[in-house]
Amino acid sequence: MFFSKKLIITYILINSILLGFSQSHVKGKITDSSTGTILSNVTITNASTQESSISQTNGTFKVPKFGEYLFKKEGYLSKAVNLKKNTFYIIQLEINPFELNEVIIETNQIPKKLLNSSASVSIISSKDIKRSNNTDFAPVLNRVTGVFMQNGALNTNRITIRGIGSRNLFGTSKIRAYFNDIPLTNGSGETTIEDFELASLSRIEIIKGASSSIYGAGLGGVIHLRSQNALLNQTDVGTELSIGSFGLTKGIVQINHGSDKNSFRAIYSNTHSDGYRENNEYDRQTFTISTNHYINPSNELTFLASYVDLKAFIPSSLNETNYLNSPKSAAFTWKASRGFEDSNRGIFGVSWNHDFSQHIKQQTSIFSSFREAYEPRPFNILKENTFAIGMRSRLLGTSKLLNKKINWTVGGEFFKDTYKYQTFENLYKDFPPGNGSVEGDQLSNFKEKRNYYNIFIDSNFSITYTTLLSLGFNFNKTAYDLEDRFPSSPENPDQSGNFKFKNMLSPKFGISQLLSKDISVFSSISHGFSPISLNEILLPDGQINTDIKPETGWNFEIGTRGTILNKKLQFDMSIYRLDIKNLLVSRRTAEDEFIGINAGRTRHDGLELALNYTWFQKESTSINTFLNYSLNNFMFKDFIDDTNDFSGNDLTGVPSDVFNAGIDFNFAFGLYGNVNYQYVGSIPITDSNSLYSDSYSLTNLKMGYQSNLSKSLKLNIFFGVNNIFNEHYASQLLINASGFGGNAPRYYYPGNPINYFSGFNLNYYF
Repeated sequence: MFFSKKLIITYILINSILLGFSQSHVKGKITDSSTGTILSNVTITNASTQESSISQTNGTFKVPKFGEYLFKKEGYLSKAVNLKKNTFYIIQLEINPFELNEVIIETNQIPKKLLNSSASVSIISSKDIKRSNNTDFAPVLNRVTGVFMQNGALNTNRITIRGIGSRNLFGTSKIRAYFNDIPLTNGSGETTIEDFELASLSRIEIIKGASSSIYGAGLGGVIHLRSQNALLNQTDVGTELSIGSFGLTKGIVQINHGSDKNSFRAIYSNTHSDGYRENNEYDRQTFTISTNHYINPSNELTFLASYVDLKAFIPSSLNETNYLNSPKSAAFTWKASRGFEDSNRGIFGVSWNHDFSQHIKQQTSIFSSFREAYEPRPFNILKENTFAIGMRSRLLGTSKLLNKKINWTVGGEFFKDTYKYQTFENLYKDFPPGNGSVEGDQLSNFKEKRNYYNIFIDSNFSITYTTLLSLGFNFNKTAYDLEDRFPSSPENPDQSGNFKFKNMLSPKFGISQLLSKDISVFSSISHGFSPISLNEILLPDGQINTDIKPETGWNFEIGTRGTILNKKLQFDMSIYRLDIKNLLVSRRTAEDEFIGINAGRTRHDGLELALNYTWFQKESTSINTFLNYSLNNFMFKDFIDDTNDFSGNDLTGVPSDVFNAGIDFNFAFGLYGNVNYQYVGSIPITDSNSLYSDSYSLTNLKMGYQSNLSKSLKLNIFFGVNNIFNEHYASQLLINASGFGGNAPRYYYPGNPINYFSGFNLNYYF
């Protein structure tokens, strides 16, 4: 009996010790909720004992027992989590829009605080995206210094960064764009981001200036779209409906589900607009899925898929008379042919992150994309089909050099796309008015194979505790292969051939110096280039112009960023010079025929200033103002086009300056809103500088009310007005337009007059 009692007591003691030991430590990892970047130096405080610890450099943490803990890091919203399971926790923190200088970014694939970056970087937070009606990218991007987006319609846009891309006649070029790690820039350097659903994004990161040391070809910079991910251990469904002027209706449905280590998010949107102008109807459906899987402490998988179905009619540009007197009208030929764009595009990617050790890890993404399009234009009908595959992989590590810490990354990106396109006669003139476009005989049939690869190395060397040196380079190889599949004849010579760029080596040097805990100065020198499209290489006789060279440039910059006045004022200022040579000019030889020539050199001198001041912030109540200013002194340094010498003239297509200011407010009882003012200076329309657009000002307002109808149900209603003072302005310009058949040149895309939107969204949390 005595022996059995001793046995029972011993058994209980052993089990208690083992149980206590098994619960003695709770482990996990802390990441950025939208990018998955590991977050180190996070303060973890026990709510009951107030004991604190700090997360490790690899983002992992360990606390001694179960309970409620507060996770806190500058630049991120604090988060309380009840650690009550014997499992490996993944803690996700969301960025604080009032402390962006402290946010961890990956501009060179090496995580570091924005404050310590030697590059010029802007972050557009989820709060910034929601300032407008989440239908149009332009108001979102145009609040960023150095960035300017012109939009003739929801599907007709041109983005420039520091003046780069302003000479592209249609669409955006010379700027790289990514959706997470998936390139949105095709093999010819053309980029389209406006088709993606704004509500699917958590934030946008923009790197300004030549950034080829990491991202390859892109003189202007890089736009990184970050998908919005579902939070772990949370399930909710939401719906949004909004209506507005010009027949705008938009519906959104989203589903989010997160368990301990897996998350799933799906979002569907349907957007319709009749448009302000004739032949301006717009219909778009999008479907986006993103999943995250934390397999174990060393392995993570991420999936992303996006599909866009778009049909949008095209009103095109107007001459000055119609722009001033009949801005609602469409260009006559585009109206008569009922020109439109009908396209389907999709992207898919999978990313794998693996930690080899606390000091070395790898990140690999494999992706694919496609686009099919049918576009009747007055001069012909275009059919397109593009399919792309690629991979981006890199190693990231931390080492010691001369007894100093060095963070480094080495990797590469491979991309290949096949672009098939055919043109056909448009016989709309042979049919009664209102019939629209009618497909006729085939005019051309091409197949392009475009591929490139980049190999990059970058490093951050901590010279001292306050001084960070950044060194890197990129090696790029780009090649095109063109197959002319249309029967050749004297009128249609065979244009088949191939073209390979010379190897491009683009170095980068940067240095960042902390003047205090909250203020830094930085400087950088970087090289970049932009590829040439095959359309620009082809000559009218069908030959490939092997003498043409890609545009190359050096970016020189010095700046400062930080917070002052008891961390109420955030500032970011930079002065730069971007020197571009081998300026590529598209010379129009017919209504739908262009040739490319190297015509000279441009110099882009600019100043960018961004200020954000928080007047009041406490729990759910805040009032803050912002002010952004871009001064653009861009000019043709040497520019001879045929017999015309435009040297010394202002660069075409870029405003002299852009000023943004606004106020945001949120109150604890649910009321919120913002007022935004934008001034855009005059823009040179012709290379001769004989014609400039008028400067203009726009004022937009949005207000709303959000409330918890129950513990699980949240309501948000909103109302907004754009262009409050009904300014008449050109929202996009077609530079150096030519008139055909004795008609006046069509330079102007009229902007929308005063317009309204309103709506609501409901979210139910399980």
